[in-house]
Amino acid sequence: MADSTARRRWIALLAAAFAGELIWSAIAPADRTTWWLEVTPALLGVAALAITYPRFRFSLLVYVLVLAHATILLVGGHYTYANEPLFNWLRDRLGLHRNYFDRLGHLAQGFVPAIIIRELLVRTSPLRRGWLATLTVCACLAISACYELVEWAAAMIMGASADAFLGTQGDVWDTQKDMLMALIGALLAVALLSRLHDRAMRRSGVADAGAAPQDAISP
Repeated sequence: MADSTARRRWIALLAAAFAGELIWSAIAPADRTTWWLEVTPALLGVAALAITYPRFRFSLLVYVLVLAHATILLVGGHYTYANEPLFNWLRDRLGLHRNYFDRLGHLAQGFVPAIIIRELLVRTSPLRRGWLATLTVCACLAISACYELVEWAAAMIMGASADAFLGTQGDVWDTQKDMLMALIGALLAVALLSRLHDRAMRRSGVADAGAAPQDAISP
């Protein structure tokens, strides 16, 4: 699929925004080790999209959502999730018992991959209707569970120095709540963005996107 001038401009703008955010995030973060742990998924994800771009170009919606998710990761890496300033202000203003920026991050961990996975399935498989939505959500939950295993491994290897990366803030059920937020994010993405995503794929010239029907949550 050849890129239109407008699409190239959008991709360049998104790439420039990511580069600027990355530079800002890397300047004097709260903890350099935590910064690497939090930012590495964003770096790997953007690198994968860049490498595959000549052969498999996603809809523009995917690239916009990836930038939004990367922004959350870069902000979390700079401040640590437990000390993000805006959510500290919300915590104090609303009398909350913790900083909830990490919950936003895990919501995005389900929301954004759901659209990526959905597009991959629409364009490379015969899945339709409920099974498309169901497998999309299941894949997102699997990704969330794998990430929690990575956090556990980091805690085992690094000990107390991984506390900022884990960001449990004293909550013994933090892992389960993180996976729940990812599940909610995936369900919301499928329920709210499926029609918009189909239109975005058609505008991107994906031949079989028009055949993708509106999703239902159950098969």
